[in-house]
Amino acid sequence: MEFKKEIKNIQVYKAGKPIEEVKRKFGIKYVYKLASNENPFVPYYIKDAINKELKNINRYPETDCFYLKDIISKKLKVSKDQIVIGNGSDEIIVLTLRAYIEKGDEVIVAYPTFLIYEIQAKIHQASVKRVPLKNFRYSLSDMAKNITKKTKIIFIANPDNPTGTYLTHNEVEDFLNKIPKDIIVFFDEAYYEFVPSDFPRSLEFLKNRKNIIISRTFSKAYALAGLRVGYAITTKEIANILNLVREPFNVNRFAQVAAISALRNDKFLKNTVSYVLKEKEYLYSEFSKLKISFIKSATNFILVDFKRDTERLYNYLLKRGIIIRPMNSWGLNNFFRITIGKHKENKIFVKYFREYINKEEEKT
Repeated sequence: MEFKKEIKNIQVYKAGKPIEEVKRKFGIKYVYKLASNENPFVPYYIKDAINKELKNINRYPETDCFYLKDIISKKLKVSKDQIVIGNGSDEIIVLTLRAYIEKGDEVIVAYPTFLIYEIQAKIHQASVKRVPLKNFRYSLSDMAKNITKKTKIIFIANPDNPTGTYLTHNEVEDFLNKIPKDIIVFFDEAYYEFVPSDFPRSLEFLKNRKNIIISRTFSKAYALAGLRVGYAITTKEIANILNLVREPFNVNRFAQVAAISALRNDKFLKNTVSYVLKEKEYLYSEFSKLKISFIKSATNFILVDFKRDTERLYNYLLKRGIIIRPMNSWGLNNFFRITIGKHKENKIFVKYFREYINKEEEKT
């Protein structure tokens, strides 16, 4: 049976290895996943909202996510008509491509960056232009130079994944002034809650521009990765188009009520961000002691330049119950990415990481 030729050469997105799989494979009781940029803390405060919603589980969820939109609207001071709720912010990416891309249109992405932009753009029959990073940061000037009459969408992960670097407000504003108004600029702000003070005030750009989509997620700082819920803020016109191509009932009941609870719980968010910042400094310090290069990050993960084979390190740590993320799929050979975990998890990683380095040095 024939299938779309565009998917024949698609690079499959390989998610971080699940904890359950590692336990089964190696017979390990304790496994520490530091691979997928998840929150290490369980949001037990959502339990009451989940239990209350259980009585409605036999019914489809409200497809418009009315109450979740309402609280986002009030929190961000935007109209509900400017909000689109997705099954994770990944779905917002897919909806944008579905709505605006026709065969032969061009999409501009950085390289390396979040892989889903390129994978989904190709599935939707777009031509993808990669613009290399410079010093692990987006080169907005080079992106602007790559615009042609066929360019439809520019994807910008800010902060970037996998580097953790970010663009400032002034950099983004200067860039937007160069972009034609008929090209969509998609800002993926999955790590927004962790960013520093000079991060772009992206909602301000929406006031004067009609070509911007900003996506955010509940999977990272809010600790709802297992429920898959994210959202976009954009113009009313674009939001209407994205909702036209969105599947009905795309966000389940539990995800909706959990996300509402998350937005009401400022304490959990504040504690998460504070903890991540502290533990990030701990890992910076440990990497420095070991003379290991890394990229300072505005997120809950660190990109590490190991300068040698990471697959062997990955397998060594895996057998000891520690999951990290080799960066080969991103074209960053000899790099790995590590998520900021609980202090105990970070210490165990450092212990076995140091042990591996010492063993390797003994061989030479």
